[in-house]
Amino acid sequence: MNLRRRHREEGEVHTGPLNDILFILLMFFLIVSTLANPNVVKLTQPKAKSDTKAKQTVVVSIDANKQFYVGTTRVTVDELRAKLEPFLAKETDKPSIVINADRSVPVDDIVAVMRVARDLGATTVLAVDKKGVQ
Repeated sequence: MNLRRRHREEGEVHTGPLNDILFILLMFFLIVSTLANPNVVKLTQPKAKSDTKAKQTVVVSIDANKQFYVGTTRVTVDELRAKLEPFLAKETDKPSIVINADRSVPVDDIVAVMRVARDLGATTVLAVDKKGVQ
């Protein structure tokens, strides 16, 4: 009769490659999160039926408080021309300005941006929501 205890080997978990995998996942999510939402200014856009794509040179945003932004930099209406000129000077083709305005913004403010764009020789595109007219 064999009364000796059997010595069982304990299983080991190797966690060395786990650090590499977590680092790669972290880098992936950091890169994707910066590409996912380029417009930081939160706006509720007007709606449209058609979907037109335009190559954008610069984005001008107007929020519900009538504050103007070139990209993410806050500017006044008087500074708008001076801030847009460097962006439009870089463009060799026909430059375009995307106007990203909140639904509650008066048309006068949008037209002010359009006038500045016309004076600088740029075309304007009004950004709208894709879900249709309401």
